[in-house]
Formats: sequence, C-alpha cells, structure tokens
Amino acid sequence: MTVTQDLSFLSLVANASLVVQLVMALLAAVSLMSWTYIFRKLFAIRNAGTQTEEFERAFWSGGNLNSLYEDATSNRKRSGGSGALERIFESGMSEFIKVKASAASTKTPLDANTIIDGARRAMRAAYQREMDALESHLAFLASVGSVSPYVGLFGTVWGIMHAFRGLANVQQATLASVAPGIAEALIATAIGLFAAIPAVVAYNRYSHDIDRLSIRFESFIEEFSNILQRQVR
Repeated sequence: MTVTQDLSFLSLVANASLVVQLVMALLAAVSLMSWTYIFRKLFAIRNAGTQTEEFERAFWSGGNLNSLYEDATSNRKRSGGSGALERIFESGMSEFIKVKASAASTKTPLDANTIIDGARRAMRAAYQREMDALESHLAFLASVGSVSPYVGLFGTVWGIMHAFRGLANVQQATLASVAPGIAEALIATAIGLFAAIPAVVAYNRYSHDIDRLSIRFESFIEEFSNILQRQVR
C-alpha cells in the first residue's frame, strides 16, 4: 500500500481498531441525530416567530375579541393551523367566556379578580405547554455539545495506545510505522468536534430565540389580562 492509501480517510477508518471504530460509529450516529434536531428546531422556531408576529398584528389591529377567538378555534381544528401565541390567547379567552357564561346562568355577581385569575392560569398552563414543545430536544443538543469531544478523545487515546503497543513487536520504530495508527486515532477527535461544534452553536442560538419568544408570550399574557379586566368592569 502507498503512503497516500495508508493515510486516506476511508483506509484509516477501515484499519482502525474495533474500539475506535465503535467510537466513530457512535459519534457519527449522534452527529446525524443532532443535525436532524437542528433542522427540525430551526423550522419550528422560525414558524413560531412568524405565527406570533401575524397574530400580534391581528390582535393589536383593534379587531373584535370574539372574532379573534372564533378564528383561533377554527385554526386549531386545522392541523398545524394555529400558532403558539394564538393558542395561549384561545386558552385565556375560552376560560373567560366559560366563567362569564357560568355566572350568567346561575345569576351570580361577577368577581373580576376570580375571572381574571382563571383566565391567567389557563394562559399560563398553555404557555408552559408551548414552551415545553419549543424547548424539546435542546437538552440533547447540549449533551452532544458537552460530551462528544470527550468521547472522541477517548477514541483517540485508545487508538494511540493501540498504535504504541504495536511498536513492541517492531525492531526499529520509525515515524512511518506509527503515523497511520496516530492518524486513525485523531480521526475520532475530529468526528467528536464535528458533532459537538454545530450542536453547541445551535443550542446557544435556539435558547436565545426561545427566550425572546418566552418574553413576548409573557408580555402578551399580562397585557391581555388587563384587557379582560376592563371587559369585566
């Protein structure tokens, strides 16, 4: 075999020890899953931001709340039709309408604080569900970013140890004899970094975007609660 063949990527992977090959396969699978979640989360957060902006424009344009509620209900019945903020609004408005209807049917006086607290709790519950959906798989990306380099380093250490153990049966050790073993070991670290770096970058970026959406959701909950309080009065 020529030097070029010995040091080609495929040859190094094929000739690596079993432990190093297992480490490489594990890191490659983790990297594939990581990229899958990265793209899925990218589209999910982008859609959430777009839908939030559209609903905010419709809400603050001065439209009728009952009309917005009917639109939100019909959008929810269509798969994927409603956005996170729209579902939060629907939860609060639905609770508000139910309490008012219940008070009207029993002819009991309306307690503004009770009604608003109920609507706010409904919106907070919906908010938690939406945040849980947005934050799904972020923990996986964080784990990949923190653990993958160490897994790759383990493969590198094992490969270098295996390469030097092979020199025990060699009368005269040269750089050419040990280079393929060290090179194949270093590939494990390279694959570990390839898996970790995108995961860390994506985790930091998505965490920032989700935090911004969270602030917008919480601000809307407080502002909408104030509007409902004026509706009761």
